[in-house]
Amino acid sequence: MVSERPLTVVQLLPALDGGGVERGTLEVARELVRRGHHSWVISGGGRLVSRLTGQGSRHLQWPIGAKSPLTLRWAGRLRAFLREQRVDILHARSRLPAWVAWRAWKGLAEADRPHLVTTVHGLYSVGRYSSVMTRGERVIAVSDTARRYILDHYPQVPPARIVTIPRGVDPEIFPHGYRPPESWARRWFEQYPFLLERYVLTLPGRLTRLKGHTDFIELMARLVAAGLPVHGLIVGGEDPRRRRYARGLHEQIRRRGLDAHITFTGHRMDVRDIYAVSNLVLSLSRKPESFGRSVVEALYMGVPVAGYDHGGVGEVLARLFPAGRVPVGDLDALERTVRELHARPPEIPASHDYDLQTMLDATLSLYRELAG
Repeated sequence: MVSERPLTVVQLLPALDGGGVERGTLEVARELVRRGHHSWVISGGGRLVSRLTGQGSRHLQWPIGAKSPLTLRWAGRLRAFLREQRVDILHARSRLPAWVAWRAWKGLAEADRPHLVTTVHGLYSVGRYSSVMTRGERVIAVSDTARRYILDHYPQVPPARIVTIPRGVDPEIFPHGYRPPESWARRWFEQYPFLLERYVLTLPGRLTRLKGHTDFIELMARLVAAGLPVHGLIVGGEDPRRRRYARGLHEQIRRRGLDAHITFTGHRMDVRDIYAVSNLVLSLSRKPESFGRSVVEALYMGVPVAGYDHGGVGEVLARLFPAGRVPVGDLDALERTVRELHARPPEIPASHDYDLQTMLDATLSLYRELAG
């Protein structure tokens, strides 16, 4: 059997600081290296660069995510790099880097062009700026929700160019029935001893308006008023650009008399362990999201989730845990669902619907198909 030639793949994104797009980039880069391909990532840098390069990929630190018209000047430098490295696949994962990639790609003779792939990671504002994410020779949609978004708002895109590849979760990192190490549990309950005798509701995500913190606070107020032994965890760091919003949340909690019932943990690297000691994880964004990664992670571990039934979160819940679906913004239904899950804790079966390896196999198969 003749082995396939190694591909050279370049992924572009604004930065490597953390988040779902960044995580997916690193996962694909690691798999490329594991299979003997050449993996490059171009970004503005960040704390994940050392992990990327430690896994065998190479990184170019270019400010291709800087929100300035001058950023497009990097297209010329990228064009030269694509020629020099004889790149097979150019994969853009965010809008401004995609404009740089597209301009570089269009400026090459057709015989010299790599194959252009874009991934629609989010339900972006509709318009010319976002349309660049639909200009790939193949457009990856991270969910059926993202595919519908493309078809509804960019009808000029042929459906055959869109490939749905749901994001994946590694079942070895989020195993069903996972329990934290004793050393972690000891430290956790020394810090938060009051959680030992409480029904713990966890809302993960950075402190931004999109994550539904206000609805979470209202839910907690109702449950506490009803006498339920509950405690809420808000797990996520402050966005430096939205400190006023974070201060407003603390003020809401004080005003409602919930200081003893809601805890802000700040940014945590041990979210898996926090899921494991939670009784219920919540997803309460009133704006639909393209995918519900935290929902999949918790359900993979066997932790129930209640979330608003729209976008990628509704899609995941419909497949893995329909009992957790709640009409968007319906606080009465949310309270009722949480009470039911509290009264009768469900058994969540193990699932492999969103396995990471499936996502990686599909992505690399697409690269190989395009490269011929």
